[in-house]
Amino acid sequence: MSSRIKVDYLLNSEIVQTLKGAQDKKDFKCVECLLKDLTKENPDAVIELSNDDWLKDPSVQLPPAVLLGLWSLEYKQELTSPLCIAAAQGFSDCLLYLLEHGAHPNLSAGGKVALHEACSNGNTECAELLLEHGADPNQLTEDGQAPLHLCKTPQSLRCAKALVRHGANVDLPTEEEEDTPLLIAARHGLSRHAQLFLRYGANVNHTSSSGETPLGAACLEAQQKLGEDQNEGHLQVCSILLSYRANVNLADNEKRTPLHKAARNVQISLVQLLLDHGADINAIDYNGCSPLSNVLQNAILRQEWQPDIVVQTLLNHGSIKVWPQALLKVLTACAAAPKTVEILFNSYTLVPVTYKWVEAIPEDIFKLHRSFYDSLFALENKPRSLQHMCRSALRKVFGKYCYLFIPQLPVPKILQDYLLLKPEGYIN
Repeated sequence: MSSRIKVDYLLNSEIVQTLKGAQDKKDFKCVECLLKDLTKENPDAVIELSNDDWLKDPSVQLPPAVLLGLWSLEYKQELTSPLCIAAAQGFSDCLLYLLEHGAHPNLSAGGKVALHEACSNGNTECAELLLEHGADPNQLTEDGQAPLHLCKTPQSLRCAKALVRHGANVDLPTEEEEDTPLLIAARHGLSRHAQLFLRYGANVNHTSSSGETPLGAACLEAQQKLGEDQNEGHLQVCSILLSYRANVNLADNEKRTPLHKAARNVQISLVQLLLDHGADINAIDYNGCSPLSNVLQNAILRQEWQPDIVVQTLLNHGSIKVWPQALLKVLTACAAAPKTVEILFNSYTLVPVTYKWVEAIPEDIFKLHRSFYDSLFALENKPRSLQHMCRSALRKVFGKYCYLFIPQLPVPKILQDYLLLKPEGYIN
């Protein structure tokens, strides 16, 4: 914090100590009374709430790295004002009193103004009072964030509505990352915020300094498991963004598309949504990875998310397969996910099984999934079954439309599932 700001009440002053004590005890009536008393003397008083200035304490023990000049010491000072405290705590009556007694709504004592505090804490009534008294809806914090950027919780929706009604810029980017309110809402899975910003004209395809888009941000943060409520959260945000014509294939600076991110997070509903909107299933990022590669990399870490279903879906939509010579590496990485191994193995017409495959499976995993691996290793130096060869021939005919045409075949459901690579627990 800049030393040029004149502090009216230092940390060690009696009134600040009393104020901090009341806050610690959650004695809110006392806090409100103290704020009103401060306002009588100076409505825009600057209050020091903390100060890490080590020079004030010569006996302080400094880290060796600091003494050697390897680290620099930061002088951290937390400043605020009565108005900011009232807005942060949601003291609307006290806030109105302060405003009526001359408190400036746009005073920035500690890098934030009262409106930032109100929005950060979802205190709508305080935000509305500040806006009605002339608070700037686009004022930036010290680190370059506007009030809309701080509306990151479901409780802040009404604050966001008040801000846009008073002229907040829905496309204003943060100073460093260049994130817009829509991108931040997408990142946090706030579907109603996203809908609000889009109704007010937010750019659905805005890119941040890292090349991230709202759709990409939502896919990157999505963490819903199969079967969980899909009506809220990142899936709903993505559905809204796509309805506003978000570019489903817009990649970030690492050439990662939304599908890369959804696949990496093993988000089957999101993967399906993106594919339904024309996502490039074979896009390659800077690391040479396809969406299929991404889900295989996380198959073990996210088994409860059922990565095998994502792998099956991608293959049935025409995903390029893993290079056959790299299957040993995949087998080693995914050994504890036999359903994923089975689906991937069955997507090839014929892949030679060698003794190296047997050696790649840890003994404990082999014992746990013995019936499956016995059936796999029984194929060493043997051809696949005629049934499998017929499946491969049909899948080759349908290509990237396996997901569409196979369910329409006049054959029993169990045979359709077989053609669509549904795992059976063994290899035939």
